[in-house]
Amino acid sequence: MSAQPMTPERPPRLVALDIDGTLLRWVTGLGMSHEEVTPAVHDAVQRVLDAGAHVVLSSGRAMHNMTSVADMLDLHGHGDQIWIVAANGAVVLRYPPAEVVHEVTFDAAPAVAAVLAEHPNALVAVEERGVGYLVSAPFPDGELGGTTTIAEVADMVGQPVSRVIIRDPDATAEDFVDLASRLGLHGTDYIVGWTAWLDLAPVGVSKASGLEYVAQQLGIDRADVLAIGDGRNDIEMLEWAGRGVAMGQSVDEVKAVADDVTASVDEDGAAVELGRWFPAPGSGGMDG
Repeated sequence: MSAQPMTPERPPRLVALDIDGTLLRWVTGLGMSHEEVTPAVHDAVQRVLDAGAHVVLSSGRAMHNMTSVADMLDLHGHGDQIWIVAANGAVVLRYPPAEVVHEVTFDAAPAVAAVLAEHPNALVAVEERGVGYLVSAPFPDGELGGTTTIAEVADMVGQPVSRVIIRDPDATAEDFVDLASRLGLHGTDYIVGWTAWLDLAPVGVSKASGLEYVAQQLGIDRADVLAIGDGRNDIEMLEWAGRGVAMGQSVDEVKAVADDVTASVDEDGAAVELGRWFPAPGSGGMDG
């Protein structure tokens, strides 16, 4: 941690923000978000940029599903290309225009085969960069952005990939937590989402590793990073950052690693936390 704690007079130099469940509100009962940013969140992010700090979107989303959120937030309104950490840290890009500057890939075939042996009807998706996804069969409406193209699983994982999604609409998140724990998924890291959604990633790759790459490029110490997130894929990021904050609706294992818990996404918790360090005029900041 930094010898000097964050204060409104010495705010974070880099703010890392998850998207779904942090910036965007969940659609009740579905594994997707409302694609709109509330005015409170938009204004809070603009205050961060106005103060000269960097805002980095850090999500499990594919890159083409993140640039639209950057546009809604007007992240690039201050002139320079922004940094985005996509695919849970496996892909780092600059925008606009979208330019991949760092990517980590792995052989996903063994892990995918192990999961499908126990969930043979599960759906598989691999990002088709800039376009959408290759999928083994259609996913539930709204869960994958961009264009989807049906393909054979063997072809999808026949070469190194940065990320694989496995989704079983007939299972639960708890089923997948148990499955991943039992299988071990050797040579692969994994993250279980809010539903029976399993993200497979290269070993050692997480939002934290992606943000570490960005911070090094910017010359910023992790002690000067504020990170906000709500999901299991945010755990490493919250632990890595100088200040990691969980959203109010986060599962207990996420809250347990956070330095603090803000309000829920439905209460604009991200804006509440940002207001502590980048207060609106007359709000009083941390004391307001």
